[in-house]
Amino acid sequence: MLSEQEARDAVIIALDMSREEALDLCDKLSGKARWVKVGMTLFYAYGPSIVEEMYERGFKVFLDLKLHDIPFQIEGAAKSASLVGADLLSIHGLGGAQMIQGGRKGVEAAAQECGRERTKLVAISVLTSMDAKALQSIGVNDPVEDEVRRLAQLAVGAGADGIVCSPQEASAMRELLGPDAIIITPGVRPAGADVGDQKRIATPARAIEAGASKLVVGRPITKAEDPVAAFEQIVAELCA
Repeated sequence: MLSEQEARDAVIIALDMSREEALDLCDKLSGKARWVKVGMTLFYAYGPSIVEEMYERGFKVFLDLKLHDIPFQIEGAAKSASLVGADLLSIHGLGGAQMIQGGRKGVEAAAQECGRERTKLVAISVLTSMDAKALQSIGVNDPVEDEVRRLAQLAVGAGADGIVCSPQEASAMRELLGPDAIIITPGVRPAGADVGDQKRIATPARAIEAGASKLVVGRPITKAEDPVAAFEQIVAELCA
């Protein structure tokens, strides 16, 4: 069970929509929610200004760009993303240790340059839209949890502050990575909600109980008839 403040801080609202829709939603949730996720949909369309607009409305930003390139490019990209103002930044664990080290160098350089707290790096393990069959189709024959474990150890050992995994792996990852690691879980759906394209899911309360630090919740809030009420319902579930 979380305190109300902890519950509000645990939910990251995924803004996979147009700029106008995102700003309207954030105006409604301002003072209630604390975190938003800006992913590729928004960032590629509107650039760094969309992050700045989130800050103007009092939100912290998880910039979910899933960086994946050669280490030199990732160092520069991570620095740029950090200077934009990302509090959290995602990077693909599959890129390997040197790439993640490059990302860490980039966010450290940005923090030194602008004199602010360093952007935290979280490594993508296995996308929540994938299951064992999907992994096998790309040549990974290990069980999903084994692949998540391997990528988590590699990423955190190379300088990531935590990982992104499904709620189903959260407990094992908390045990593996310890109490200070950031564990972000997409694939969170309140009971009875449409699961969409997600394969490995859990309710908000179950995800937190399993060891998640933060929950990414999109459509159950953003597509709700009353998004504020949907957000408050999740907060109440986490406090119960």
